[in-house]
Amino acid sequence: MAGLAADGLNPDVGLLYDINGLAKDAPTWLDRTMELVGEYGTMVAMVLVVLWCWWSVRRRGTTEESVSAVAGLVWAPLAAGIALLINIPIRGFVERPRPFVDHEGLEVLVAGKTDYSFVSDHSTLAMAIAAALFVAHRRFGLAAFGLAVVAGFCRVYMGVHYPSDVIGGFALGTAVALLLAPLALALLTPLVSAIAASRHLGRLVRSKRAAAGSSLRAETLGVPEPRVEDQDENGLAA
Repeated sequence: MAGLAADGLNPDVGLLYDINGLAKDAPTWLDRTMELVGEYGTMVAMVLVVLWCWWSVRRRGTTEESVSAVAGLVWAPLAAGIALLINIPIRGFVERPRPFVDHEGLEVLVAGKTDYSFVSDHSTLAMAIAAALFVAHRRFGLAAFGLAVVAGFCRVYMGVHYPSDVIGGFALGTAVALLLAPLALALLTPLVSAIAASRHLGRLVRSKRAAAGSSLRAETLGVPEPRVEDQDENGLAA
């Protein structure tokens, strides 16, 4: 197979050896760092980006913008879960072994991977969250896209996935997040709006300070406040 890669007959395998070959020449501390980043780090960072986005959108913009953005944030983990469920029959149908099973000379940084390789769960999960987050907030979505690319690169670097496994995961995650987004948001937006109007849960969508600022601007401009913001002003949505 290495010969095929060298001849360029299998660019997927050739790129696998090129990227994974970096691990052979890297110091041990770098390999351990890539292992941690590829297994856990990017996912933890993705969660932090989602939380940061939530904290930001509930404090800025109008109430309608906060409701729309929070609905998109709720959709992000749901999209990731749906994408992972769809990947279960795909893996069973394709039955592609891990690259280190069929190819010698790979530097495998994580042992014990016995399931099938196509498509990559990590890549699917990361890109589904990134695509859904992009729908909610473009700036934070772009940051999540960057993390997803890092996650995919690490999986190949670690020797546990082919590049095409990662690309397939990206495609699956993006397709689920974007194609189902209109239906998901149509269902989630009324729910989030109801939460925004709740006395006890409203602050999950709209901070008290942001609501007070919106009310003050409405009074200054002589514009009647929307109902949800009236409730915020009275402390129903903190």
